[in-house]
Amino acid sequence: MSTDKEDLELDEDFVAEEAEEVEAPVEVAKTNLAKRRVIDNLLDERRLNRQLSEYDFDL
Repeated sequence: MSTDKEDLELDEDFVAEEAEEVEAPVEVAKTNLAKRRVIDNLLDERRLNRQLSEYDFDL
């Protein structure tokens, strides 16, 4: 390992690629949020059905 500080070369193309990738995760986040809501709704429905089946109607 060298202890000398070396100058780093920056690629201008790399910065441009990052700017393009910023927009893509926004749509992915929207679809992931929609999928999460669907899963949450299904889990909530299963929980309510389980509570309903365990409920004692003879109170």
